[in-house]
Amino acid sequence: MTDEHAKPDGGLTAEEQAVLDEIEERNVDFLRLQFTDILGVVKNVSVPAHQAEKAFTEGIYFDGSSIEGFVRIQESDMRLVPDPDTFAVLPWRSDGEGDSGAARLICDIVTTEGEPFVGGPRQVLKSVLEEAEEMGYSVSIGPEPEFFLFEKDDDGNATTIPHDNGGYFDLAPKDLASDVRKEIIFTLEEMGFEIEASHHEVAEGQHEINFKYDDALTTADNIATFRAVVRAVAEQHDLHATFMPKPIADINGSGMHSHISLFDEDGNAFADDADEFNLSETAYQFMGGILNHAPAFTAVTNPTVNSYKRLVPGYEAPIYVAWSDTNRSALVRVPDAAGVSARFEVRSPDPSCNPYLGMASLIAAGLDGIKTGADPGDPVREDIYEFDDEKRQEYGIETLPPNLGAAVEELEEDEVLQDALGPHTSEKFAEAKSQEFSEYLTQVSEWEEDRYLETF
Repeated sequence: MTDEHAKPDGGLTAEEQAVLDEIEERNVDFLRLQFTDILGVVKNVSVPAHQAEKAFTEGIYFDGSSIEGFVRIQESDMRLVPDPDTFAVLPWRSDGEGDSGAARLICDIVTTEGEPFVGGPRQVLKSVLEEAEEMGYSVSIGPEPEFFLFEKDDDGNATTIPHDNGGYFDLAPKDLASDVRKEIIFTLEEMGFEIEASHHEVAEGQHEINFKYDDALTTADNIATFRAVVRAVAEQHDLHATFMPKPIADINGSGMHSHISLFDEDGNAFADDADEFNLSETAYQFMGGILNHAPAFTAVTNPTVNSYKRLVPGYEAPIYVAWSDTNRSALVRVPDAAGVSARFEVRSPDPSCNPYLGMASLIAAGLDGIKTGADPGDPVREDIYEFDDEKRQEYGIETLPPNLGAAVEELEEDEVLQDALGPHTSEKFAEAKSQEFSEYLTQVSEWEEDRYLETF
């Protein structure tokens, strides 16, 4: 094997041996070797725990041609190689006794020649982070994923009936899901998460749980794990959890606001206490890159047809390519933070995105801003939702793409993001999303039937 998988003596690293020891101590029977396809759907291969050493030293073979966006059938043999830093016992409490005898390891994908698979979403993010490292930076991201809890029908199928009728920051009895959120938090903490806050969101049945910022790769791993945990705990309460961006019309959708900062050898590279907004020149350049490439990365951070039902005026969703410190109508918001906490928040991503590709796209856009000395312009402190077209033009404020098809076109024309994703991933992703949009255009909705069927 090559790269970080290389083991010249064919043995185990200290980290891998520590995982084997914990498997024995915790009486783990099965391992779930986890990865994501190009769309961000979590996949896993279960193996008996005694295969752990083989997984570390040789990898576990699987058929890559069966995974969305990977390889053709004649190139199907691939290997999963676990990252020992991602080991976690799954503390599902289905029987109330704690450990179920299973543990999770997130895997990198390698070819039969032992090379990292360039089309693996985790590898795409690693490559972008290597570029950041070459520029002298490490990247930290803190996400705020939102989700809905819905009731099930008598047959156990998901509905869009909210589990409660609570609103923003409501308490019981309106917020009926506080116990569910508590159990989600306890489960996440047992898996190594550091939870910062949780609360009921604006819409009925909508919730948010925030976990502490971390390096970008760990954050992407955590988002994938978070979604799996939320669904599993909800299922135990006979509820359906969804990260669909806009499951119900005429109410707020679910976003995944992402707080970003860079660190160098001197500390937070975004910090400058002498600046009005406590941001450095590096921060402004990174922000400029975010704004310049926003139309293109939207295809990745908002990757479903449904994503664009959320990105409309009037529901606190940021569709305007601008930045501000005082309002949430702009794409980028600068919170009141200084020193080690200096950062800004990109508000457009939603929780349906592939976390690895989404984070890679944001970072690549920002790094390009540093390379090119991008200027984000002046902050917009007025409510952009109140602007008419003429005033937006006066301020030079553009909007995000109105639909998935337009976003994919922007992505295909953006060389920086194409290079960041790599030719394999950018081609497969655009192909899958173009097909999704084409299928959507042929569908007839209930709204159309209600409006036109008896009118014409």
